Amino acid sequence: MYDTNEEYIKEAINGSNEAMENIINNNQGLIWNIVARFSGRGYEKEELYQIGAIGLIKAVKRFDFSFGVKFSTYAVPYIMGEIKRFIRDDGPIKISRSIKELNSKINELQNKNLKEAGQELSVKEVARKLNVSKEEVAVAIESARPLESINEEAYNEENGESKISKISNKEDDVNKLINRLTINRLIQELDEREKKIIILRYFREKTQTEVANLLGISQVQVSRIEKKILNSMRTKIAN
Repeated sequence: MYDTNEEYIKEAINGSNEAMENIINNNQGLIWNIVARFSGRGYEKEELYQIGAIGLIKAVKRFDFSFGVKFSTYAVPYIMGEIKRFIRDDGPIKISRSIKELNSKINELQNKNLKEAGQELSVKEVARKLNVSKEEVAVAIESARPLESINEEAYNEENGESKISKISNKEDDVNKLINRLTINRLIQELDEREKKIIILRYFREKTQTEVANLLGISQVQVSRIEKKILNSMRTKIAN
């Protein structure tokens, strides 16, 4: 539904503002479709759209054609993740309207600069452009910093699960979609042997010994490769 010209993506990655604008325009429907999922939460739709657009820009900057997925599919978790992060970080502590408005202006300004220059502005630059003090900008940015969330993953060497999974069994379709698309994207980045190991271990529920026998390598090798893959995935998800 949301087709994006490959040339636009390549040009945007290389710094073309016009190409980035075209990509955003071509994917307005995708962003609005995702924004609609968050209706009724007390946020202006336009504000969430701006946040979603930042996620789309980040997806463009990190897109690689070797992933083997459509850009719109790749962009969904970035757009949804950016909006979810904004709502999560905004919720636990009530922030004054003036600070929220300043935050919104900062987001819009950073969004614009990200599109035009490919990087975010410093606190000093933001303060100068918005004609406010550096302290006001710092307070606004600090108010938006994330608190520890029960949705964060708490991994150990043997197993990994989110904190919320320990206290709730409710299914969240949005989270499931994000997780499925994100995992699919990360798997596409693996080489053939790594893909086989992950698919056999986590989709076909084979033991490490069974995987080792199927691939003609030792169980120790499977364990080492699997651990390396999982650590890499966790790092990429965190970034």
